[in-house]
Amino acid sequence: MNTEYITWDRERGYGEGERERAAQILRRGGLVAFPTETVYGLGGNGLLPAAAAKIYAAKGRPSDNPLILHISSPEELPPLVRRIPEAAGKLMETFWPGPMTLIFEKAELVPRETTGGLDTVAVRMPEHSGARELIACAGVPVAAPSANLSGRPSPTSAAHVREDLDGRIDMIIDGGSVGIGLESTIIDLTEEVPVILRPGAITEAMLAEAIGEVRLDAGLAGRESGAPPKAPGMKYRHYAPRAEMTIFEGAAEAVTERINRLAREYPADKVGILASEETRERYPHGQVVTAGSRAAGTIGKGLYGALRTFDHLGVEVIFSETFSGERDSEAIMNRLRKAAGHRVETLTGK
Repeated sequence: MNTEYITWDRERGYGEGERERAAQILRRGGLVAFPTETVYGLGGNGLLPAAAAKIYAAKGRPSDNPLILHISSPEELPPLVRRIPEAAGKLMETFWPGPMTLIFEKAELVPRETTGGLDTVAVRMPEHSGARELIACAGVPVAAPSANLSGRPSPTSAAHVREDLDGRIDMIIDGGSVGIGLESTIIDLTEEVPVILRPGAITEAMLAEAIGEVRLDAGLAGRESGAPPKAPGMKYRHYAPRAEMTIFEGAAEAVTERINRLAREYPADKVGILASEETRERYPHGQVVTAGSRAAGTIGKGLYGALRTFDHLGVEVIFSETFSGERDSEAIMNRLRKAAGHRVETLTGK
């Protein structure tokens, strides 16, 4: 398959006829990768079982891993769900459009192939204006997981999408680097108390302020059940570089000392170290890659790109600092722990 490339930017928008061409691909059941404010999504017609099958095949994604439906306005939600709880209305009014996905009981219109066989459906209205324009033009809800091969770090640029999916999908829309860099917060509204299934830029405190009591899913602590996942990223290996990664948490000096000692056991070109701009000079041996600046709050935006860089460098092992206490730290550490397969070493001492 030849993958077509078009561009979008905030000032110019789409080129002449390009949005309509992308929308036509979606309507007829093809696949289009497009930018959102979180990560790039791999879009297909959310009402066509065959389109869902194509998404799973292109990504190499397990078919019981549900897809998120993207809509362009709140008016598009009612036909997709059985009911809209009061809490959902408050959250939509507060955070849509934006990086928040809500889980509802699905309507018959939504095929089970899209929901991973579940009776629930995940829905999001992205803040990215180019994404909403595309969805509105297509005239269908767009099922869109992250536009990467399953298990790989999510794409935050069109180059990442091309690396994974060139020749596997119909079109890639290059909209430059994304703004947030981490996937949306997911909240399950089918429980008596709303449950956060995946942390993101919209935090637990922000949700509680809007609707009152919310709780975190037990799986966020690394405890996984045998039940089908209600949301992406809950069950399967995600966000991972090719090399085995270990996270070190504890006092800064202890973390630095431990990483440096372990790094010296490997040739310098075979060991990767994930750090921040503020700490990169502490590591004299190894391939140091920074996710961003703690002070500037850019760790989340740069995390996936940093993990992909280690693949390009060909390192055999990665040692990572923790980024707790930073902006979006709950979401950052959720993705980092999954990328490391929950290999975390807690250090004592100063």
